Amino acid sequence: MNIIEKILANHSGKDFVKPGDIIDVEIDARVARDFGGANVVKNLINNGLTVNDPSKTFFTFDCNPGGSDQKYAENQHFCRQFARENNIKVYDINAGIGTHLAVDLGLIQPGGTFVSTDSHANIMGAIGAFGQGMGDQDIAAVWASGKSWFKVPESVKLTLKGKRPDDISAKDIVLNLLANYSTRELLGFSVELYGNVIDGMTLDERITIASMGTELGAIILLFPPGQKTIEELLAITGKIFNPVYADKDATYARELELDVSTFKPMVALPGHPHDDTNIVEVKGKKIDSAFIGSCTNGRISDMRITADILKGRSVAPGVVLKIVPSTDEVWQQCLNEGLIKIFKEAGALVSNAGCAGCAAGQVGQNGPGEITVSTGNRNFAGKQGKGSVFLASPAVVAASAVAGFITTPDDVPDSPAVFTPLGLSLGTPKPKEKSDNLPVSFTGKIRLIPVDDIDTDMIFHNRYLTITEIAEMGQYTFDNLKGYENFTREARPGDIVMVGKNFGAGSSRQQAVDCFKSLGIPLILAESYGAIYERNAINAALPILTYASGILVELNIQSGSSVTVNLETSTITNNENGKSARLSEFSPVQMEIYKRGGLLNK
Repeated sequence: MNIIEKILANHSGKDFVKPGDIIDVEIDARVARDFGGANVVKNLINNGLTVNDPSKTFFTFDCNPGGSDQKYAENQHFCRQFARENNIKVYDINAGIGTHLAVDLGLIQPGGTFVSTDSHANIMGAIGAFGQGMGDQDIAAVWASGKSWFKVPESVKLTLKGKRPDDISAKDIVLNLLANYSTRELLGFSVELYGNVIDGMTLDERITIASMGTELGAIILLFPPGQKTIEELLAITGKIFNPVYADKDATYARELELDVSTFKPMVALPGHPHDDTNIVEVKGKKIDSAFIGSCTNGRISDMRITADILKGRSVAPGVVLKIVPSTDEVWQQCLNEGLIKIFKEAGALVSNAGCAGCAAGQVGQNGPGEITVSTGNRNFAGKQGKGSVFLASPAVVAASAVAGFITTPDDVPDSPAVFTPLGLSLGTPKPKEKSDNLPVSFTGKIRLIPVDDIDTDMIFHNRYLTITEIAEMGQYTFDNLKGYENFTREARPGDIVMVGKNFGAGSSRQQAVDCFKSLGIPLILAESYGAIYERNAINAALPILTYASGILVELNIQSGSSVTVNLETSTITNNENGKSARLSEFSPVQMEIYKRGGLLNK
């Protein structure tokens, strides 16, 4: 048998397995991340399942260290609660990337089996172990039973021949593999890697290549552990293990060879990791940002390469460099070795350990039109944001960040490229409302919310603050105000909102005003307003007035009552009984800004 067949046979109680066999496999380490972890737990709860073996079951919070996204924070807390109740170890937001922790802490050993909600769980091939990414239901089933069914895949034996050029990094090797095989030739195969080049690779280099097995379409890229890898693992884990190797007469579906001496420094073009080209084809391409990290290139060796290039240099003007070590241990090594100081003096942003931009959970995202060069493993459209992402080695990314354009470490200019004005139009002015079209009298139904101290997070929660189009804001109005979450489904254009005291307390967010304009709410009545909110409403030409306590009873106004509010007379009339009352004065300044259509209208 070959390596994967031996591993699967050893974990299924069978003496022999062959491609196509479907077997139940015992899983040594079973992991759920903050991305997907909450759904794993819910699948267990909803189906009345319990955890098979907590000692082999783990959470790793690596997608969004810090819980900067509120939904991530909610899911993390939910998973922590479940972990406490079930005695499950949590590698929390301070730990780093789960697959790297599994290797470094010896949660998985050569010849072992590992599953995770991480699609790059096959990174375990770097140490000659079997790893598989899975969906939430799959992981829940493994947590409950300790096993999972697998179809034994066919295997490919890939031998890398020749002398590795000095300028070819591990990242270049895997990008060259992608250039040669794309995503289809190795699709669904377990690929074993052999040759002198492989034998001489460090653990970090093996991790870089193994982490992109998914991008190659392979089930896994398996590295037979050589003496160098065995010694490295012993040093970091302190554990003795028995690697699994293929039999001399092992059967493979295909045997392939590539000459590494022909490999070139490569860059993956935006959109597809397999759309690769010699770096000379894109050299000189101006960049806006650079990222070094991810499970592909966040190891200490990557950090040292980066520091060597950045030392005594600065990131190019206008370029943003983000650096994210893979684990807290790597972060601490960077600190102890003075690398963090080098990064910061060069002008880089250094974040806490984790996956970063890949999962849209931390640093590494980019905006429309932004050109990024990254050490990540994926550059699918939209995955790291709305910009374009080139993939390259840490050395190329660091050199490019200093140069201001894509370049190689041996060709960093003395003076970086700078941005020159291109006369770009970032938008067209919107048509202005004319003052003669703006009414001074409004008739509508009251939407009564008799609540005091409604703050801006209740009006328009901060999880929506990235929304800039007013048309999109209305749907989120009051969705964080208990009892009024259905406001947007019930309110109609022309309705008049009537609230209690200190309406709009809290932050300065303009969206808490503009969301009402989005819904067609023409004005707001309150007993009093937060000071910033009052200014924002006036400047946005959203009429607001205050009413005296007792006016609801005096005019018999209830939710749904039809009223007319006149700005010029500052009065409110209940159209159902004809009763009227005075409101606070709609001041001349307020009227002048209102009739202009807003503070910015001339």
